Amino acid sequence: MDLQIKDRVVVVTGGAKGIGEAIARAACEEGAVPVVLDRDSAAGEAFCAGLRKSGKRCAYIPVDLTQAEECARAVSQTVEQFGRLDALVNNAGVNDRVGLENGSPELYLQSLHKSLFHYYTMAHFALPHLKQSQGCIVNISSKTAVTGQGGTSGYASAKGAILSLTREWALELLPYSIRVNAVVPGDVMTPLYRQWLNTFPDPEGKLQSIVSNIPLERRMTKLEELAAMAVFLLSPKAGHITGQHLFVDGGYVHLDRAVT
Repeated sequence: MDLQIKDRVVVVTGGAKGIGEAIARAACEEGAVPVVLDRDSAAGEAFCAGLRKSGKRCAYIPVDLTQAEECARAVSQTVEQFGRLDALVNNAGVNDRVGLENGSPELYLQSLHKSLFHYYTMAHFALPHLKQSQGCIVNISSKTAVTGQGGTSGYASAKGAILSLTREWALELLPYSIRVNAVVPGDVMTPLYRQWLNTFPDPEGKLQSIVSNIPLERRMTKLEELAAMAVFLLSPKAGHITGQHLFVDGGYVHLDRAVT
């Protein structure tokens, strides 16, 4: 299927690794121009270098997303380089395990700053350009927003707020034909997920206990499956979809656990 996003400029936060990288790569394969924002310069440069070798266009901009002025600079630099901005994928965040017992009010605020505030900041600075292009926003949330996880108040509340902001922005931006949707991943193997698994005495045993509760095929969601949903939402093929929360989780959230 031709998603009709050739030459569209797509900004992806946290796009150098994991879910963000998969989305940036999938967008590029459809002919779009991904602009990767990430503080990991080595990963960002390597990712874009690989795409350029295959004749693709892309850009990497090193950014500390916790700083509003850096978010503004990244948007300005994108428009200066490519002359437009067609889509924003808000993805960057970290499950930092800041909970009620193992946290503090100060750590909680820091957690929100790492996983929530830049979603608003990036959308705020990108908005004038998205109005010109009648572009779209895709927010990456998490199943923890609706299921909880335990011991991760900061991350869970950030991801819940992202779902609320998706609906709020979809409504606010209706006059500009700017669509806003959220993708809600279940369990996806990323570098951060693998790092978390390795904190357990038996990482593979822990992994098997997780996948045994995923109804569809008892497996984790593949990065490319998640990316396919995100890129579809970026495209004109999803031209009448806005304000939606799309779960890509093998039925984890909504299907009866009895089937597992």
